[in-house]
Amino acid sequence: MANVKARVKTPSSAKKGEVFEVKSLISHNMESGQRKDKKGNKIPRQIINKFVCTYNGNEVFSSDWHGAVSANPYLAFHVKAVDSGTLDLTWTDDSGAVFNKTAKITVT
Repeated sequence: MANVKARVKTPSSAKKGEVFEVKSLISHNMESGQRKDKKGNKIPRQIINKFVCTYNGNEVFSSDWHGAVSANPYLAFHVKAVDSGTLDLTWTDDSGAVFNKTAKITVT
């Protein structure tokens, strides 16, 4: 899928043990498979069906998505600051395309 853009917002730093919020937004049409084009042909389903976030390689959040998720889905969740490192966010769609975004966080 062309023009997919993922955005992630996290604090750049946090105190050890602090819980911080991760916000993400990805541009994706999330075609449900229920609509038809102008010629009456069914438009195939094409949605993001899996989201995973890892923190320094350890999975901290994941979710399976289904056809009722809107286009350009927004997701927010909380993570406990343990060590400085990276958050790796991964979205996978029905075609097997994988979209990644990384955010760094410094823990003091």
